[in-house]
Amino acid sequence: MSRVKLGDVAFERKETLKNGNNQVTVGLEHLIPEEIELTQWDEGAENTFTKAFHKGDILFGRRRAYLKKAAVASLDGICSGDITVISANEEKISPRLLPFIIQNDAFFDFAVEKSAGSLSPRVKWQHLKEYEFELPDMGKQQELAELLWSMNATKMAYKKLLEKTDELVKSQFIEMFGDVVNNTRHWPECSLGDKAEIGSSKRIFAREYVASGVPFYRSKEIIELGKGLSPSVELYITKERYEEIRKKYGVPQVGDILMTAVGTIGKFWTVQSEQPFYYKDGNLVYIRPFNVNTTYFQSLLEMLIEDYKRDAANGSAYAALPIEKLKAMKIVDPPRLLQDQFERLLRQSDKSKFELEQSIVELTATYKKIISENLG
Repeated sequence: MSRVKLGDVAFERKETLKNGNNQVTVGLEHLIPEEIELTQWDEGAENTFTKAFHKGDILFGRRRAYLKKAAVASLDGICSGDITVISANEEKISPRLLPFIIQNDAFFDFAVEKSAGSLSPRVKWQHLKEYEFELPDMGKQQELAELLWSMNATKMAYKKLLEKTDELVKSQFIEMFGDVVNNTRHWPECSLGDKAEIGSSKRIFAREYVASGVPFYRSKEIIELGKGLSPSVELYITKERYEEIRKKYGVPQVGDILMTAVGTIGKFWTVQSEQPFYYKDGNLVYIRPFNVNTTYFQSLLEMLIEDYKRDAANGSAYAALPIEKLKAMKIVDPPRLLQDQFERLLRQSDKSKFELEQSIVELTATYKKIISENLG
């Protein structure tokens, strides 16, 4: 076991590739926080990227390192300038182990500490290469790599089961209510605005942002919440400003559904806590249902918005969903008894999902402990 610096066993790849419009392209948005394998990218999209990477390289998101984005490339391509491409010196470190040295809390903490900038901090390779860690001999490295990749495969299998559970819920919804877009069961109909209050927040100016106080969520934070992730909050407003808005206009309430309505359309999060926060106007709308089962209502919304997005992809709608258009959408209104029955089914599904999520949490904790004890 010896103590080394990252720059002793790995290097920054600095290859460039011009006219890469026909290449596989990776931006920061393709890197999923705390996931070690690259699973998303674009192909053939117009871009200005020139930084090349090769299969087996690690793509590290150097902008906002606290988002914990670093993944092993499974193919060749080009990437954003906000990604540092890190390659292993195979004579000194196992290429299969290096990803776990990069994708770990201690390294991200180091990267955050060395980052510079206010709203969009970045870290340079000249600082990253100074990160120190314990490195065992090559035999032990390979043994650790096999164990860690095996644990990662188990974690990803659990995540696949979570996805399958969500698909099952969708199937149950269709079985109970039919095609709600075309109303194949001939339920009574009304407009969305008849069943919910729909609106947006009051405008908050950049000069009102402060370093601490009441969290101010933007679309990306709401998307993270909708995925069950803790949001990476960067902006806040004062408690006094929050109270002023609460008294004059109202603030999000438990049971409100927040939905992204510009750019990325149809990402949802239901407010479940009375912990105060506020959110960005324009890109997000709040939907406050009444005289309807909230659980059923959100599932119904998801079905309607998916249909709307398909139309948008075919060019018949803009990448935005105005509030008035949302209010005017026709929806079905099945018996409340059936809505409540669907909620009970969903709760059973949520129980299974919770158990899977707990298994993922426990596996992740063990995985991190192994990294800390062997590569600290």
